[in-house]
Amino acid sequence: MSATSKPKLYNPRHPERTLLYQTVAEHYETWLELASAGQFDGQGDHHTPKPFVRKAFAKYLECGIFAHGFARARCGDCGHDYFVAFSCKGRGVCPSCTTRRMVETAAHLNDHVFPRLPVRQWVLSVPKRLRYFMQRDGAVLSMVLRIFLRVIAQTLQTHSPGAAHMDKAGLHIGAIAFIHRFGSSLNEHVHFHVCVVDGVFEEVEGEGDADATPRISSPGVIFHAATGIDAATVAPVQTTLQKRILRAFVARGLLENCDAK
Repeated sequence: MSATSKPKLYNPRHPERTLLYQTVAEHYETWLELASAGQFDGQGDHHTPKPFVRKAFAKYLECGIFAHGFARARCGDCGHDYFVAFSCKGRGVCPSCTTRRMVETAAHLNDHVFPRLPVRQWVLSVPKRLRYFMQRDGAVLSMVLRIFLRVIAQTLQTHSPGAAHMDKAGLHIGAIAFIHRFGSSLNEHVHFHVCVVDGVFEEVEGEGDADATPRISSPGVIFHAATGIDAATVAPVQTTLQKRILRAFVARGLLENCDAK
């Protein structure tokens, strides 16, 4: 620590003072009883909440509350000590712990996962009628994500000049997908955010081409950067996605042919 810097003081969060905590604490049990009885419109046979939802709310109501456990930290030099309430470490309800997990994940991806290459975010949102099936059927959700990733891969292959004449079977993308299940107003809105390295990776034997620019240091891999991806490029991607996703829903019997046109 420099001579001019001041030590930071620890201030407890006191989540019990926030409007969110007070609202959940006051109404959670009532909501749980009504939801378990199927009293909300649109529930059908899908009575909520599921066990993991119950657990998330229960943990949130204990998070940062000293009555539910704490640790004592003490400085061996000056003898000063203070108490830190346990956190729930959740990723669903608690704003504090969710933000911490988000920051840690972003730092991990930046420091240990993504190479030092351009990364582009692709987002896919679908009509409400399709969201219903994706929200309730994991197989349908995975199907749509696979279609999305394939279309992204084909787009990057097409717009990577260095890979124009390569065998497409030997070209791969680098991507990490995040599935969001709610919108900004907490409405059901399953959609995808996918972080994709902006280009394609070519499999090669040995150490690869040392003159390739840019080049990944990993043996057997050469990176070909994508160029010219703009709004005009995205328009046909949207059209392709629409056709393929609707066709897949028809094939599964979830939509009629007339509804997919």
